[in-house]
Amino acid sequence: MAHTKAIGSTQLGRDSQPKYLGVKLYAGEVAKPGNIIIRQRGTKFIPGDGVRIGSDDTIYAVINGKVKFTTKKKTKYDGSKRLVKIVNVVAN
Repeated sequence: MAHTKAIGSTQLGRDSQPKYLGVKLYAGEVAKPGNIIIRQRGTKFIPGDGVRIGSDDTIYAVINGKVKFTTKKKTKYDGSKRLVKIVNVVAN
């Protein structure tokens, strides 16, 4: 018979590791090429000028400059509109 008392008998502790998502560089902060600005699941923020989007929807800078956030009304393909958050890196 297998015994588990020696190493502890708890049945807890199977939680997943934290993913550390969110905004990493805020508006007005200086970004260098390759700096991660936002880690996200899905496209809550969409890329604008001076940034690109990675395969896991991470938004990162491709030029030197300051981070800038804007909002814009975007028309979807079915004609409905939604407010989108756009991330830009503006050259100094």
